[in-house]
Amino acid sequence: MRNYHLLALCSLALLSLALEACAPSSLDYLTVNLKERKAEQKQLITLLTRRNNESETRFALMNRLATNLLAEGNKASLIVFLTQAVEEHPDDPYNAYWLLMVAHAYLEDGSSQIARYYFERIVHNCQDMEIHNESIHLLALKNLINIHSSPEQEVGYYTNLITRFPDKIDLGYAYFMLARSYERLGEWELAIQTYSQFLGYGQFNVIIPGIPDSYEYAKRIVDYDSSSKDWTFETLDELVASIKGAINTYNVRALDHYRAKVNFFAMSWKQESSDNNAQADFHMRDFMGGNRIKYNESLDASSNPNEAYLRTQGWNQYVSVWYLYFRKINFPADPDIHGRWEWAGIYYGEKM
Repeated sequence: MRNYHLLALCSLALLSLALEACAPSSLDYLTVNLKERKAEQKQLITLLTRRNNESETRFALMNRLATNLLAEGNKASLIVFLTQAVEEHPDDPYNAYWLLMVAHAYLEDGSSQIARYYFERIVHNCQDMEIHNESIHLLALKNLINIHSSPEQEVGYYTNLITRFPDKIDLGYAYFMLARSYERLGEWELAIQTYSQFLGYGQFNVIIPGIPDSYEYAKRIVDYDSSSKDWTFETLDELVASIKGAINTYNVRALDHYRAKVNFFAMSWKQESSDNNAQADFHMRDFMGGNRIKYNESLDASSNPNEAYLRTQGWNQYVSVWYLYFRKINFPADPDIHGRWEWAGIYYGEKM
């Protein structure tokens, strides 16, 4: 925040110096570079400088002055005019509105970090007000979220939205994004708690950029956290050896036990893991009876330190070849299993 403050102060200082050089009186700079609105602007300045203007009258005059500046594209004068007004009248109930105009002026010029400083000032230092039945604090928070921000900041923004404006926002989306922010921070207990709240809304079609199925994503994390996780192995070698041993002895109960009980999939190479049809719900005995199952001695060459594939064949007459997929567990929420290995799925057919 301090950096934004310094940027804003430096910018204002430069603007003030430039305007003072060409302004014969305190508000004459508001008419510089104006064309057809210049005469009206002078009249407005005269009215504004009169003493004892009521709050509503002062607002109307300032708003018209600012609108004229925006119409002429004179954002530099607009910024100086409104920021000085806020500093000179810190108790003005309309300060949130003036700073919103300033923030948008910077945002439109590509100065998003300075804009963020003013949006933050609105939320933390100005009393809220409504313009056209819309809360200015709500508008500021939405803009702060859209400006690239850190997970720490996002936690504050989404918490503020959920607490103060639950009936004005998509609560399901807000809870999911709050949970994602906690997840990015490594605050897994809070993340899982918030994902659970998201699931409680039953919004199956919430669209989250980069996450095809947000509901299933949250459900997998919550279900995984509450599961026994007794199917995991300390090392990949132990897991693969156990799988091969169960295949050799046709021990279908052992194979069913070794399968991950959460998020286990069985799909073709062309399918997406988010596809509901990819979720496996079967018993290994349905595919082993009467068949001679074989496996490669070595893992597939595409295996890496976090994922591994074992080619097997002989499962049934339709799709004989299965690649068993093993995955290193990435679940910092539970240090006891984080880094262990699990049999996470099956790919049907030869590799693409």
